Amino acid sequence: MNAPILLVGASSGIGRAIADRLHAQGIAFITAGRRPTDFPVAHILYDATTDAFPDEQLPAELGGLVYCPGSINLKPLRSTKAEDLRAAFELNVVGAFNAVQACADRLRKTPGSGIVLFSSVAVGRGMAYHAGVAAAKGAVEGLTRSLAAELAPAVRVNCIAPSLTRTPLAEKLLNTPEREAAGADRHPLKRVGEASEVAAMAVFLLGNDARWITGQVMGVDGGMSAI
Repeated sequence: MNAPILLVGASSGIGRAIADRLHAQGIAFITAGRRPTDFPVAHILYDATTDAFPDEQLPAELGGLVYCPGSINLKPLRSTKAEDLRAAFELNVVGAFNAVQACADRLRKTPGSGIVLFSSVAVGRGMAYHAGVAAAKGAVEGLTRSLAAELAPAVRVNCIAPSLTRTPLAEKLLNTPEREAAGADRHPLKRVGEASEVAAMAVFLLGNDARWITGQVMGVDGGMSAI
């Protein structure tokens, strides 16, 4: 794959872990987001919550797209406002849609190209206080399947649904030994996930070994969604 992969949101967490893995494997990529990384690659300054997608700065061809921005804003029903739902939808769904729309024609030019979006285990598993994120990520799953149908056979579109993963976004859920132990105990594998494990799935879905996979939501969740 010679055309670069566009990685949106690579400065920390799972996005950073994906960038680490791409770099280690010698796979060309460029980044977009509010903060640049320290990788020697082109970076596009972009805020998914406020900016139109800067498609004029993209190369003529892309080998893949990963949209990583997301949110974990957990609130009980009584404290959740319509504005919270709208904010989650804008970042997770509209942001992903805008990125795909801007990149689709460039991806079609590269045989075997793929798109990776992100959902959450909370979509398929009812969890208290997750109404906002589950609603938004559920829409991402629907978007994944619709785009997979529309962009086939030229472009594959898949989604990863992690459970609790050690990232800066989840820090407040893991910031004491007691909280981490409680989070780990909820999973059949009795631990929380690592960003590198989710990144491994993302890079797999972008590559040739996944060329027979599209329209799927892949659980990287310690067994929580199935056991």
